[in-house]
Amino acid sequence: MKEFDFYVVPTPIGNLGDITNRAIEVLKLVDIIACEDVRVTQKLLNHFDIPTKCISYHKFNEKERINLFLNYLNEGKKIALVSDAGTPLICDPGAVIVEELRKNDIKITSLPGANAVVTFLSQLSREDEEFTFVGFLPKTEVQIKELFEQHKFSDTVFYDSPNRIMKTLENIQQIRPNAKVAIGRELTKLFEEVIVDEISVVIEHFKKNILKGEIVGMIYRENVKNCDINLDEKIKILKNKNFKAKEIAVIISELYGVNKNDVYKRVLEV
Repeated sequence: MKEFDFYVVPTPIGNLGDITNRAIEVLKLVDIIACEDVRVTQKLLNHFDIPTKCISYHKFNEKERINLFLNYLNEGKKIALVSDAGTPLICDPGAVIVEELRKNDIKITSLPGANAVVTFLSQLSREDEEFTFVGFLPKTEVQIKELFEQHKFSDTVFYDSPNRIMKTLENIQQIRPNAKVAIGRELTKLFEEVIVDEISVVIEHFKKNILKGEIVGMIYRENVKNCDINLDEKIKILKNKNFKAKEIAVIISELYGVNKNDVYKRVLEV
């Protein structure tokens, strides 16, 4: 196995059996594991008999840990970065140290592994591969509504917590009463659940069921035929200017935030 100085290592999002053999090898190989919560990571290490030393690295101490890790690396030590669950830097700490390491020409590599977004999307049927991932939702209702309105022509994937997902669903319903949504919880765990339906049906479902675990959700995009930007008229104008179908799709997508593939299909119909 080729050796690097710094490893970004995904950990299971629920089921411990999802960790890769290579991840276990790397966590045993390195001298230090930088982790969000030492207590959480230690449970994983104990399960796989990994004796490597852990040092806390989270969003509140990212900058102050830089010199410590650089000193370790300059001494020839190897470091692995993990988060509590899933892949570091994807809505988890790591960006600060990775940026600094690249400035110092430190050899970095990332291992493939668990990620809630990919695990979730691989269970869903979608029209094409395009989607928008917005991470954890903002705190206020106004910000949440603005975010969903901004991305209404894109399949929008987000993280949320069980104590506020109902309010999030109600906000979606206010903006788009007929929206189709998908909600996943407890992914890879014993009580995993993924529900896909109209927003009103999903709300009623979760009113009757206790919500636990981290939430991954997606709002399916608005059909371009239902949008209020006089799409057909704009397509005709651009066609009269001798723009090609692909060019029209790109132009309208960039100007109005409409899904490019949907526009392209509409161009062929008009």
